[in-house]
Amino acid sequence: MDFEIRKDRSGGGGRRLTREREVYLQLMSQGYGNREAIRIVGINRRTGKRWRNGWHSPPTGRPRPPIAAEAPAAGPSRYLRETDRIHIADRLREKASIRQIAAELGRSPSTISREIRRNGALWRGKDWVYRPHAAHRRAEHRRPRPKVGKIGQNPELRDFVQEHLTLRWSPEQICQALRARFPDWPEMHVVHETIYQALYVQGRGELRRELTRALRTGRTIRRPHRQSYKRQPRMAKAPGRGLRGGPVSARPAVRGRSRPRRCAAMR
Repeated sequence: MDFEIRKDRSGGGGRRLTREREVYLQLMSQGYGNREAIRIVGINRRTGKRWRNGWHSPPTGRPRPPIAAEAPAAGPSRYLRETDRIHIADRLREKASIRQIAAELGRSPSTISREIRRNGALWRGKDWVYRPHAAHRRAEHRRPRPKVGKIGQNPELRDFVQEHLTLRWSPEQICQALRARFPDWPEMHVVHETIYQALYVQGRGELRRELTRALRTGRTIRRPHRQSYKRQPRMAKAPGRGLRGGPVSARPAVRGRSRPRRCAAMR
C-alpha cells in the first residue's frame, strides 16, 4: 500500500493523526500485522500497540479503548467539521486564498475568515498559525447550550435592569439609559430583546419572573409575532366587495339627494 509519511509533525497542538489512524485501521482489517502496519504508516511500536489494544491515560488513570473507524458524516452540516478544519489548514500551508478554500468546502468566505480569526493562535509569540485539531476543540468547547446570558453574568447590570423595571421603565428606555450612563463600558450595553428574553425565556433565571407584571403590557407570557403571510386583516372583506362596501358609484342612492353636495369652496 502506498502511503506518504508526513515529515513535519511538530506544532500539531494535540494532533490526532487522523489520516494515519484511518490507514492503520485499513491495514489491520486487510490482515497486516502490527509491525508491518506501523512501518507503512510511520508511527512507533508503542503507538501501534495503544491504537490496537487501548491504554491508560497517565493523568487520570482512566482506560482508553482501542481506536475505531469514525462514521462518515451524513449530509451537510451547519457547523464546520474536523475534516473541514484539516482541509483549511492544508490549503493555508499551500498559500491558497480564503475564497478558494470557501469554494472548495461550499462555504461562505466570511465563514472561513471568521474561523481562522477566532480559532487561530500565535505560534511562539510571532507567527499566526491555524492548528485544526486545537481549533476544533475550542469550537466544541464554546458550542454547548444553554449558555448564561449577558444579564446573568453581570450582577451590576442585572440590578440596574431590575431596579428600572420596578419603576415601570420599558426595556427600550433601559437600554438607552445604560448607554447614556455607561458610554465607555460595553459590558453594560444590551439591546431590548436581551431584556425580554431574560424575562420570558424559561430556564435562564436571569431576572425575576414577577417583573413581567411591571411591563406596560402586563403580559406574563410573551405573545408570538406572526409572520407577514399569516396575519389576518382587521376588517374582513365581503366576497366581491371592498372593505367599505365597494366604490361610491355602486352604492344605493339616498332618497331626496340626486347627487352629492358640493361645498362653497369648490363652486
